[in-house]
Amino acid sequence: MPNQETIYQVADHVATITLNRPDKLNAWTAIMEQEVRAAFEQADADENVRIIILTGAGRGFCAGADMSLLRSVADQGLDEAGRAYAVRNAGNGGISGARPDFQKKYSYFPAISKPVIAAINGPVVGLGLVIALYCDIRFASDSAKFSTAFARRGLIAEYGLAWMLPRLIGHANALDLLFSARMVDAAEAFRMGLANQVFAQDVFSAKVYEYAKELASNVSPRSLRVIKKQVYEAMFQPLGEAFTVAEHEMLESLKSQDFKEGVAHFLQKRPPVFTGK
Repeated sequence: MPNQETIYQVADHVATITLNRPDKLNAWTAIMEQEVRAAFEQADADENVRIIILTGAGRGFCAGADMSLLRSVADQGLDEAGRAYAVRNAGNGGISGARPDFQKKYSYFPAISKPVIAAINGPVVGLGLVIALYCDIRFASDSAKFSTAFARRGLIAEYGLAWMLPRLIGHANALDLLFSARMVDAAEAFRMGLANQVFAQDVFSAKVYEYAKELASNVSPRSLRVIKKQVYEAMFQPLGEAFTVAEHEMLESLKSQDFKEGVAHFLQKRPPVFTGK
């Protein structure tokens, strides 16, 4: 069955998942949730895919949860509409085999074995911001705007945002954005670490894709897979444990085909041909 609210494309070892409700600034729905989850699983299982880009169609990334759902809860109360909202937004849980922290709704992004880049082409608000934060890297257009929004809707820091946001931008910045729910432009988002880089709107898509292709072409897929897991697991480990894991993974990498290719292509002064093995 064709996707209703997302577009899935693969080229140059890069999978691009596009939220496709441009007339609603890609407001998040239960259908979109299911399609995004299926797209991530498809990309993760595809050996031809090495990098994943998540972006939005039109002039926005994601305006948050579809307001028609929130309006139903506000009008009808928690017992009726609230239960319907919870069911429609229940999600599918985490990725099998991942640590329990990455088994929750939306927190499964770090369990995807391949780098996930959020290409934030416009406004990203509320639940949309949660989605972007669970991506590994965030690139923003200079027209992008960021807001937590929750406090202005009488809501709270949803889906682990209170855990993730301070780790990315610091305790004080996180509280500022959560308390005020103010709109932050791309330049301020970059200064506080919310965005890794900011590109002009007219070259934004090309710059993000250029970065993704660089990773897909010149970096070992095996290294990316192991490093991503190391970084997210280290968030729960003391230094000694992280050090021990690194020692083990280093020995394993020295036995890999990608290590041999990494040395060979450097000495032979040619482009690498990594296999991910």
